[in-house]
Amino acid sequence: MSSPSTSQALPDPPYYAVIFTSQRTDGDRGYAVMAERMVTLASEQPGYLGVESVRDAEGRGITISYWSSEEAVHRWKAQNEHLRAQAAGESTWYADYCVQIAKVERAYTKKKSADATHP
Repeated sequence: MSSPSTSQALPDPPYYAVIFTSQRTDGDRGYAVMAERMVTLASEQPGYLGVESVRDAEGRGITISYWSSEEAVHRWKAQNEHLRAQAAGESTWYADYCVQIAKVERAYTKKKSADATHP
């Protein structure tokens, strides 16, 4: 599986996570360009906090976008260019998908020190 495409420092909770899991169909058919455009477009939306995305060699992927409020999530879902991308996803790019929206109430991280040595 590939590493996250983007990793940002998020604010202290609460905030919202939109979890999008999908199985890609074969072939690109414009997917890579549209996926990059959606990340750029999302980052321009009010309430956007960040995104992380991974996809394995068999086409199974997970993208999590982070938003400041439930209203920001709803605005993103209804954004015109995003609506067109959603329709293309249903008709062309995804064999199946699932969207889950969660309120993040607690979050913590552990990062290895840059000074740590690896055997």
